[in-house]
Amino acid sequence: MLGYAAADVMNKITPADISDPQEVIARAEALSIELGTSITPGFEALVFKASRGIEDIYELTYIRKDGSRFPAVVSVTALRDAENAIIGYLLIGTDNTARKQVEAERARLDQALQDRNVELDSARVVAEKANLAKSDFLSSMSHELRTPLNAILGFTQLLESGAPAPTPAQQRNLEQILKAGWYLLELINEILDLALIESGRATLSHEPVSLIEVMIECRAMVEPQAQKRGIGMTFPRFELPYFVSADRTRVKQVLINLLFNAIKYNKPQGTVAVEYMLSPPDSIRISICDTGVGLSPEQLAQLFQSFNRLGKEAGAEEGTGIGLVVTKRLVELMGGTIGVNSSVGVGSEFWFELSLTTAPLLTVEEAEHAALMRPLVPHGTPQRTVLYVEDNPANLELVEQLVARRSDLRLLSAADGNLGIEFARTYLPEVILMDINLPGINGLAAMKILRADPLTAHIPIIALSANAVPHDIEKALQAGFFDYLTKPIKVNLFMNTLDAALKISQTPSGSEAMEEPV
Repeated sequence: MLGYAAADVMNKITPADISDPQEVIARAEALSIELGTSITPGFEALVFKASRGIEDIYELTYIRKDGSRFPAVVSVTALRDAENAIIGYLLIGTDNTARKQVEAERARLDQALQDRNVELDSARVVAEKANLAKSDFLSSMSHELRTPLNAILGFTQLLESGAPAPTPAQQRNLEQILKAGWYLLELINEILDLALIESGRATLSHEPVSLIEVMIECRAMVEPQAQKRGIGMTFPRFELPYFVSADRTRVKQVLINLLFNAIKYNKPQGTVAVEYMLSPPDSIRISICDTGVGLSPEQLAQLFQSFNRLGKEAGAEEGTGIGLVVTKRLVELMGGTIGVNSSVGVGSEFWFELSLTTAPLLTVEEAEHAALMRPLVPHGTPQRTVLYVEDNPANLELVEQLVARRSDLRLLSAADGNLGIEFARTYLPEVILMDINLPGINGLAAMKILRADPLTAHIPIIALSANAVPHDIEKALQAGFFDYLTKPIKVNLFMNTLDAALKISQTPSGSEAMEEPV
């Protein structure tokens, strides 16, 4: 390792003579400070610790006979006789070149990585600034485009409905203008939404959102479109009232985007099935399955790219190529995940998962307001019975707390339509509160059964539903409900309506008054 013959070194040199002299001097100085004693540079500096019984392993540079140098690791041990007197030292020197090279390479790589990270950070800052500038531009342009587009759509509609009526040729031209204008408005809205999301300025709330209520609202919006195209739709009947931690408006936006896509790109007379399943440990998956043409692996790889319509630009269906991008970003902003499974010629399943949470409780402010709305009831006033047919625990708890503020009322509850009919016939309540979307038999059907039964026909039935579509409300009132209240409940309106129904139930002609729809 050193190039010396035994005759060159035996009784002639010490290990200090084959070590870098400057390193030996430096070691002597360092040991002197460390041990608080003066140590002479030379062999003493190499063996001083070992002579004091201290384990000693150190690094220094060895010099070969030809003058070349290499790093070495030296281990020193004192050799002692039977009386424990030092009779010599064992120095084991190991060539440390390979390890030093590895360390040097590692240091080089670490430095290169640090340099790369600095470059990436700089590039990220530049990209964020560029993205923000793009988002600001898109946002500004979207708002600017709305003003002239409003005039285009507004005056075109005036021409379409004006007098004299447009000729058939003019009508066709106006329809094309309106069709293009509404499509342009949709594009502007989606670009603005994407710009807000990408710039981090989209505000989302995190609150308990009832999937049952959101599903009912979305169903009312998309089913007419499906019926126009001959697409059959099925929706899940939730076994329990599930709530997710999300933004209610954005959950509806995600569902409607996926449902409209499933309808738009379906085959003639196809089907769309909405399903759900629990996703352990604490999430729920909503799936929208269609019977469309499906997507190839190449199309799936490009699916969530802005303005990429996967080759459907020349098709009959209009689209922006932004909807799925916005949908994905919204799901992720709500802490969820989104994905797709698809087979060419079979169809596609788009799904998203959100975290489950507990049902909301009546807030302190609502409870205080309900207490203020409680009328003064004379002591000893007999209690009257209100039956609430509702399968949602949160909605039931709210009404329970509202009715609890009234000493003249007691509340019975039934979790499904059939049980509600049985309770109504058994207890003959003064008023019935009826949810529309119920397990087993819906509220509308249950109401009709109760109105057809002479025993219960006189009881006022108030509909309480998350479905706020005007046509459905009108249909329910014509069918025989005393009144129709939409959720979320407005406490003042709820109490006034309940009092009005109670007043009707007290009048001798109450049964006659309820013979005709109110």
